[in-house]
Amino acid sequence: MISKDMSITDIVDNYPETVEVFIQSGMHCFGCMAARFENVEQGALAHGIDVDKLIEDLNNAVTVSK
Repeated sequence: MISKDMSITDIVDNYPETVEVFIQSGMHCFGCMAARFENVEQGALAHGIDVDKLIEDLNNAVTVSK
């Protein structure tokens, strides 16, 4: 399960199916240097994205792909 405190890079590395969710949410920075140090909550807040909705969408993407 993906949580707010997980790093963006770890999520993308472990769950590549989440890339599309990040792109659709407007978080195109999953490949940038900041993504290595920011967790999902920090990144979402920096981009004005609803953190809870993003987490829900990321977890749905992982669940659907299994």
